[in-house]
Amino acid sequence: MGAYLFAHFKEKTTPDGEQVYFGLSKDGYTWESVNGGEPVLWSKMGDEGVRDFCIARTRDNKFVILATDLSLANHFNGKYEGSWDVVNQKGSPYLSLWKSDDLINWSEQKLVRVVDDTFGCAWAPDIIFDEDKDQYMVHWSSVKKGDKDRRMAIYCAWTSDFETYSKPQLFARREGTQIIDSNIVYDKGWYYRFIKWNTGEGHIYLERSKSLEIKNESGLAEDNGWENMPAFDKEMLKLEKGQYEAPTCFKMADGKWCVMLDFYGTPIKEEQGYVPFVADDIATGCFVRSDQKFSFPYGFKHGTVMPITDEEYERIKNHYSR
Repeated sequence: MGAYLFAHFKEKTTPDGEQVYFGLSKDGYTWESVNGGEPVLWSKMGDEGVRDFCIARTRDNKFVILATDLSLANHFNGKYEGSWDVVNQKGSPYLSLWKSDDLINWSEQKLVRVVDDTFGCAWAPDIIFDEDKDQYMVHWSSVKKGDKDRRMAIYCAWTSDFETYSKPQLFARREGTQIIDSNIVYDKGWYYRFIKWNTGEGHIYLERSKSLEIKNESGLAEDNGWENMPAFDKEMLKLEKGQYEAPTCFKMADGKWCVMLDFYGTPIKEEQGYVPFVADDIATGCFVRSDQKFSFPYGFKHGTVMPITDEEYERIKNHYSR
């Protein structure tokens, strides 16, 4: 059958929210907390808080977590002056990294630098294996320092070990708007890319391409072989603008695909969290909102769902129930 692991954080006003939490599910709909709903890993470096997780299985069946080095609880009203613009321009150029062989024992936290001094923050990383380059592409949201419009775009770099990276390149931008929170999955020869418009329409859109190659430095989808999927737009336009972010997509045991969107459109923290949309076939782009069987024990924030085996599910559950 298989199961699913969700690495995420909690939207809280205290530093314990901005740490690494795990959730487990046997079907992708009904989720349970791990470790009694407490963090499984703590950030002790950089901002001493982490957000916007990506967890991935590598080709040699090991595991890696990358996360934004950022703590609003510790620093938003201090060094970030209570301003998201300051976070964008002066936030950490590092990502937090953990590695594991078994999802139980994790390496010491390490900060890895993916941008140079011409960038502001590096946040919301995601990992996809590039079939052509035979390397991992890590892509994230950043702003160039000095950009008067402070427009976030998606940048990327390639790595074999998640510790050393190629020079960052512009991967995606959109005219007249900011974009953030890219998530890419691969299926039957196609890469599917979910991205959040941070301004403008303010929703998630979906594109696909046969390659991750950067063909044109413009960063525009039409210049780089990415085609829009209108069926996905149709469903997204039903949603209230600017209320959802942080897409995470995964294939379910029955062959269907689920993309979860992080709902943040309420100031009540307990009412925030993920909402599922399910497609019979990702190639159609037709994802339908599917709340009916879906439940979380609390508000999960900005993370990644990763399929795991039944044995891995039991291992995690047994370890943290001691």
